[in-house]
Amino acid sequence: MEIGAAAYVQQITELLSKVAQTQAEPVRQAAALITESLRQGGVINAFGSGHSEAIAMEIAGRAGGLVPSNRLALRDVVIYGGEPTSVLGSTELERDPSIAQRIYDLAPVEPQDVFVLISSSGVNGSVVELASIVKDRGHKLIALTSVQHSTRMTSRHPSGRKLLDFADVVLDNGAPYGDAIMPLPGGATFGAVSTITSALLAQMMVAEVVKSMVEAGETPPLYLSANMAGGDEHNRALENRYAGRIRRGA
Repeated sequence: MEIGAAAYVQQITELLSKVAQTQAEPVRQAAALITESLRQGGVINAFGSGHSEAIAMEIAGRAGGLVPSNRLALRDVVIYGGEPTSVLGSTELERDPSIAQRIYDLAPVEPQDVFVLISSSGVNGSVVELASIVKDRGHKLIALTSVQHSTRMTSRHPSGRKLLDFADVVLDNGAPYGDAIMPLPGGATFGAVSTITSALLAQMMVAEVVKSMVEAGETPPLYLSANMAGGDEHNRALENRYAGRIRRGA
């Protein structure tokens, strides 16, 4: 098999097309949950750790995205909870279920809010416990994960359950077990894909929400780029509608 940039582009292009086709219906279902939440005054709360945090950033607080969105992160326990920065030094933090309750409690959550939890493996303690809390509190939950990777893994949560076990809708990013898609002789692989395919799914969700709102005669609350004329003023006016509900910190 060929390797290099061109070969990777070919593989990722084929995978993106496959994900777009196979996940079209789950994306519509996820968008319906988000649209209903927004119509009730809700906010999208997105959480991911490690590389999955990039997808939470794709959902919450970016140009072209939905204003009523809030990004949760492991470091919230330091920024908003007063914990020492040393707690973030552990490479095992995302595997610790106990941090999830703290993250939820520190968030400005309302009952009508919807959650998007992102984890390609879907087995680490923090995201599984957060999923459990989210459902216990009655929120709708969208899981963005790799079904292939997750089903081959043993859960790191005491319950033995995984992120996808709690979800109202599962979006499968199509990443293979181990994430990397390009094989090398001897068994090694390179060329990770989950961030790219997950970002596609995140943007597909937004596109479907916008479509539903426009077709209903509603104006979607969308961010403009802050780096264009009038962007800051436009964004602040919309953010003021959700004062105290969305955080735009680190």
